[in-house]
Amino acid sequence: MEFLPGWMFLAMTVLMLVGFPVAFTLLGVSLIFGLYGFGWDFFNLLPLRIWGTMSNFTLTAVPLFIFMGMVMERSGIATKLIEAMGMLFGRVRGGMAVAVVVVGALLGASTGIVGATVVTMGLLALPSMMKCGYRNELSTGVIAASGTLGQIIPPSIVLVLLGDIIGVPVGDLFMGALTPGLLLVAIYVAYILIYARMRPEAAPPVNCLPRGCRHDPCRPDAVPMPTLKELCSALFPPLVLMLAVLGSIFWGIASPTEAAGVGAFGALVLSYTNGRFDLRLLGQVMESTARLTSMIFIILVGATAFGLVFRGLGGDVMVRNFIQHLPYGKYLVLAIVMAIIFVVGFFLDFIEITFIHIPVLAPIMIEAGFDPCWLGIIFALNLQTSFLTPPFGFALFYLKGVCPDEVGTGAIYRGIIPFVLLQLAVLVFCVFFPDLITWLPKLLYGAKY
Repeated sequence: MEFLPGWMFLAMTVLMLVGFPVAFTLLGVSLIFGLYGFGWDFFNLLPLRIWGTMSNFTLTAVPLFIFMGMVMERSGIATKLIEAMGMLFGRVRGGMAVAVVVVGALLGASTGIVGATVVTMGLLALPSMMKCGYRNELSTGVIAASGTLGQIIPPSIVLVLLGDIIGVPVGDLFMGALTPGLLLVAIYVAYILIYARMRPEAAPPVNCLPRGCRHDPCRPDAVPMPTLKELCSALFPPLVLMLAVLGSIFWGIASPTEAAGVGAFGALVLSYTNGRFDLRLLGQVMESTARLTSMIFIILVGATAFGLVFRGLGGDVMVRNFIQHLPYGKYLVLAIVMAIIFVVGFFLDFIEITFIHIPVLAPIMIEAGFDPCWLGIIFALNLQTSFLTPPFGFALFYLKGVCPDEVGTGAIYRGIIPFVLLQLAVLVFCVFFPDLITWLPKLLYGAKY
């Protein structure tokens, strides 16, 4: 009985690696070990725990943010943004890659859905970058990495889930994530410009026309510079949506859950003004939202059952005793926990890690003396790498699905390596300088952290 939680965790891990669906694995393992450990009384506990989790008002933000992202992706706003940014930055060496990073940040702040962002940029930006002579590794790496920026730049579904699990107000996490998110964008851009300077043949400038010229018969491959009207019409929708969501939280007009409703309604208004709103689009968006939300919440139900049994069998005490006996204090504990999450991210996605590992590890870290708001952002930065690390990085799968045949899987894997290292560098930087995360929540909401 003493080692039963360990056997339970091992059984879950083996079944997931074999290929069983995550939600059914969590529920099945929980039922078997729950019956063995508690008997039939286990079925008196489980419904109450699941009901308490599912009735949490904060989690209402999840389907609303998914709906907002789906509307933005299907309404053509992302397409206009990519085209305008590509023309704006194209004349700079490495400029198209910089444009992809900027678009990834703006789409991340207005959609937050990795699959939609990566697929859209893969379909629109990758062929243009290949045509202009960009190296495949740089093109695929920057598209995959930029597509994951929505997991740290608010509003982010990851931050909503982490806030509920760790017990930190979601608004505090949104404000705390702004600086690391912008820092990540800046480091990506700096890396691209340095890379383009060191290897000019890998990131050539686009053949651009002078401002005001829309066509040159002697240069049919030239790309016209966007007019001010085109640039504003491309930038305005995502910026307005981002300001509507974050501004309503910032000024205290709405809670994060209510701000998600503002974002969903704002996305519908923007799609209507873009001339793309109709009942067919609404039906597609609602169906996609229902599918994604159902997937997230069935995993949440399984994780709730798993957490109930794991803690009931003393699993959290076993993990806590192991970590507390480590030398060098809480920072070695932090290093081990971050390493565990990073390695697990090779095999599981962020939802599974969030629901399975964070509820066990976060209380131990907070008990060791770490600030919960800072801890939530550190977890989010680490979870962001799970989208990029093979063999199960979802951003890599999304990108491979829309890549031309001449772009191999090896080029995609090689391309993401420097961006994963950059993400880890930002993570380490935020560990050594925690005020980067906590200064804005302190300024807005008082010295709570």
